Amino acid sequence: MVATSVFGAVTAHADEGPSVPPGTEPSAAAPVKVDANDPDLKIPEGATLATPKVLDIKQVVEDQSGDERREDTNADVKFALQAEVLFGKDSAKLSAQSKARISAIAEEIKAQNATKIRVFGFTDNLGSSAHGDVLSRQRADAVQNVLDQELTDANVTYEVRGYGEQYPIADNSTESGRKKNRRVEVSFPRSAP
Repeated sequence: MVATSVFGAVTAHADEGPSVPPGTEPSAAAPVKVDANDPDLKIPEGATLATPKVLDIKQVVEDQSGDERREDTNADVKFALQAEVLFGKDSAKLSAQSKARISAIAEEIKAQNATKIRVFGFTDNLGSSAHGDVLSRQRADAVQNVLDQELTDANVTYEVRGYGEQYPIADNSTESGRKKNRRVEVSFPRSAP
């Protein structure tokens, strides 16, 4: 899929291959208890330890209302904006205030010199799954369109997905949980220090 801006020759490419939202990949099981005095834990003579590495540290900051969350890791930055902040109920039309918030995210993308941006939409589990899939994609497309207007770098590519009710981040049995699940996430790689 190729989209061209009306105001210039900027082209955005959307990847249509399968993908999952960042942070939802399977992770290792809980660590096994280790007996520090076990003789089998000694390094055989002549062997060496693996090169040490810094583990990925995640910092999560959520505003008091829960309307916006920012996650920073060593590799990525992710913004999660609640649907109620961006759109009316059951709508994919952005408000003027939400466009200003998305523009601020675009400034962060520019500061990180990111060129691969993921825009993923999510809904709660109310209504049909098919409707949620369509609405979440329409909302992701709306956010991507604003980002595309703000980011004029021809090298910027987008991965845009609508996941509907898949990948909830809160309990769908309460309204506060459903509110957190109705969101659009914008993520991109952090620039090297």
